[in-house]
Amino acid sequence: MKVLNWPWIIVPLALAADAVSGWMYSLSSVNTFETTELCPKVKAMRNFELNSMMGSWYVVQYYASSEELPEYACMRSLFDMSEADQHVTMNFTYIYAEDPLREELRGNITWIIPNYNTPAHWIHTEDIYEGVYNTYVIDTDYKSWSLLMHCAEKSKSPRYLSALLLSREPTLATNVINFLREKLPRYGIDLSFMFTINQTDCDEVEDTSMNPLIPNIPGLKRKLRLPVQVFHQP
Repeated sequence: MKVLNWPWIIVPLALAADAVSGWMYSLSSVNTFETTELCPKVKAMRNFELNSMMGSWYVVQYYASSEELPEYACMRSLFDMSEADQHVTMNFTYIYAEDPLREELRGNITWIIPNYNTPAHWIHTEDIYEGVYNTYVIDTDYKSWSLLMHCAEKSKSPRYLSALLLSREPTLATNVINFLREKLPRYGIDLSFMFTINQTDCDEVEDTSMNPLIPNIPGLKRKLRLPVQVFHQP
């Protein structure tokens, strides 16, 4: 099985730099970016209970400012809190929707909480990220749904935005989805590019990593445009 380290485990391949590659950017003056180059001021959830957020979630909708077409299916995540170093980790699995092999990929992200007075604001720990990379829990009821948003700033590049709409079950009521989606445009997220993640037939995902008869098809796999570390299990 191929593994992507999103918290979700042995030779890392950094791919955060690809998140902003190929983007066009403009300067309003020398060394001064337009406001779209900077992360918005995000209002993280108040009175957030970190431990209640932990556990398994389905990613039912996904947005990334670098993507214009839906690419993923069967995306699931597992949040965990390390008591030793107080790190929050999200491990996740997914497949590419058009992959005929339906090969499962894995990844993870690890965060620190910079200020425990605002526990719904996390900062990525991996040193492969240049500049600022923040994650915010925008809202959650803990038992059914949650909304996370990420924003990165990198020198001489536009900001990178992404968002995850999470559910404890494979599906979520339409009215709840609409309620959560409406919280995002204020932060510059274009909802026309927030895509549904298909969670059907996910039990049929194939672990192909140990099968030498399945070829490596060039171009079949692309990198998940999230701040993830990628690992390949021998």
